[in-house]
Amino acid sequence: MSTATQVSELAGRVRERLVRRHPGATVGELKVLPGGHSGLTYSVTAGDARYVVKAVPPGQRPVGRNDVLRQARVLGALAGSAVPVPGVAAVDETQPAWFAMDFAAGEAVEPVLDEPEVPAATARARMLEIAAVLRRLHATDTRTPGLDPPEPLDATGELERWSRTLHAVPAELRPGGEQLLARLARDVPDGLPPVLLHGDFRLGNVLCVDERAVAVVDWEIWSVGDPRIDLGWFLLFADHRNFPQLGRAVPGLPGEAELLDAYLDGRPALPAMDWFRALGRMKMAAIMGHNLRRHREGKHHDPDQERLPPTIAAMIRTARDILG
Repeated sequence: MSTATQVSELAGRVRERLVRRHPGATVGELKVLPGGHSGLTYSVTAGDARYVVKAVPPGQRPVGRNDVLRQARVLGALAGSAVPVPGVAAVDETQPAWFAMDFAAGEAVEPVLDEPEVPAATARARMLEIAAVLRRLHATDTRTPGLDPPEPLDATGELERWSRTLHAVPAELRPGGEQLLARLARDVPDGLPPVLLHGDFRLGNVLCVDERAVAVVDWEIWSVGDPRIDLGWFLLFADHRNFPQLGRAVPGLPGEAELLDAYLDGRPALPAMDWFRALGRMKMAAIMGHNLRRHREGKHHDPDQERLPPTIAAMIRTARDILG
């Protein structure tokens, strides 16, 4: 079956469901939505309404990032909560499965990495705003109906997860990686009570209008685990110096201490944050190395990936320095 035929079949299924939701409305064509990182991601209109459709790629198993029904499940469980998320409009479990969610207006810009730039005062306010959103996410009851959470993943499990990714990167691209993994494995901290985790929480995955967060998106790797896993990753994006040769300075952006204060909101400081800071840098090095390997294998062509080796090495070196 050709790709065009597969897309046509998906479009027909989407149209059928949206017509039921919007009787008499004209349903537009599926349009590829730039920036989608999992499965197939489209935008579609139904009358005046606009939706984002995520679908399992034909011929692929609905696992990992392609498990779009899992993403729909967490969005449905968070609907109406203190965590802003797009509403789920339709779910079709017939394989290849798909779901449609409300199209949330706004921009998701990572101040130290992304274009276009946003005013420094806006970037600052957004980061402090989403620190509070992260606190509310971690306060979500994991017994919320419909969530059906996986077994909690502790710090050891998270380390093993990203160690596998780092090991898939050619050794020459990750100098010092084995020593970093050994240090992390030797000093795994005691766990905290597990919470709902986004897995990739940062401004680049939160749609904002002006200074207000309107929708947390990209739930491909949500899980249940130690809150410091999300927090250590989020804090990584507070300083351009964490991304050698890639990041840019943003005057007035809140630093780690200020973001931690906003997240804690008067609660006691969390222990062993340095270990989770180092884990976040290892995770970033693993992701960058994985993307560079895919580029060199011709699976994802992006010449900018060739700029990454010095940054990957610096990430690993910085992580080792944090651990002492």
